[in-house]
Amino acid sequence: MMAGTLFDAYLPLVLWTGLGLIAFRLVPQALPRLLGRSLYWVGVPWQILALARQTDYAHNIGLAPAVTIAALSLGLILAWSGLQLYQRWVQATSTDQEEFSATKPLDDSIAILASTPVETTQPELNPSQRGSFILAATIGNTGFVGLGLVPALISQPYLGWAVFYSVTHNIVGTYGIGVFLASYYGRSQQQNHWWVQLRDVLTVPSLWAFAIGSFTRSVAIPEVVEQGLYASRWFVIPGAFLLMGMRLSQLHGWKSIQPALLPTLLKMLVLPLAVGAGTTLLGLAGDARLALVLMSGMPSAFAGLILAEEYNLDRELIASSVALTTIALLFTIPLWLLIFR
Repeated sequence: MMAGTLFDAYLPLVLWTGLGLIAFRLVPQALPRLLGRSLYWVGVPWQILALARQTDYAHNIGLAPAVTIAALSLGLILAWSGLQLYQRWVQATSTDQEEFSATKPLDDSIAILASTPVETTQPELNPSQRGSFILAATIGNTGFVGLGLVPALISQPYLGWAVFYSVTHNIVGTYGIGVFLASYYGRSQQQNHWWVQLRDVLTVPSLWAFAIGSFTRSVAIPEVVEQGLYASRWFVIPGAFLLMGMRLSQLHGWKSIQPALLPTLLKMLVLPLAVGAGTTLLGLAGDARLALVLMSGMPSAFAGLILAEEYNLDRELIASSVALTTIALLFTIPLWLLIFR
């Protein structure tokens, strides 16, 4: 049973992402950006509208936004704490290397070289890298990847939990906390205009699609239109995974992948475990709990790359985190199905 479910969930991920990896070199360079903007403005809102209309909201579904905000807050705490530990480890490593160099006997031939400053193997993270570190460990891809995979892993009556999590995560997380962090670490010298962030939040298309879909559930529409809404999965999900493949094919700089290991561990293992434990204490079980755990364990968001470009954060760390967390997803989903189903 689990093998069949995982096959259904992984097949589009592997197939379309692999095609995107291959096709990137054959398509115009502007296509990934065009595809991403099309998904943002049309594809994902289309999918959320369809899901909102067909979802039977379970009892206590109001817990989903609360759990999402709690998960974002916990993610920030874990990311900040992990960043402090990483910085201390780097400092300790640097100190050990300096002490070793000072105590080791040197002959005349290398004494001159010893007087020349030598870079440590892993320098401390600068502000732009720290911002990317926290974004990678906190903001997840609950839209493209989450809503592409989770519906195949939970029963239809509980799709609302995943949709609520995704919408809340994108509004509060990506377009609220994410923008604030990117501005703080990337452009700390510039004023942060609150009304610009408010405008961005109010114009998020997925939010409007969710509201329209929720308030029109009882409104009958022509059968052709209804079928067209539900057909979104045949276009949106492949398009999202194609985009993932194209973006992954652009990654480089694997030699500096080490800073991305800790955000990956926090995002893909520690945070979902904490969400699973917390929702269990709240009395949730079955697919309701599983939906929240799965959504909290989605890979680092591609939106982090967009914020990195906009606010001059470290692009390499974000890209490496997206790659590592995407690979880790293949191993964590079976784990969550085994523990929390």
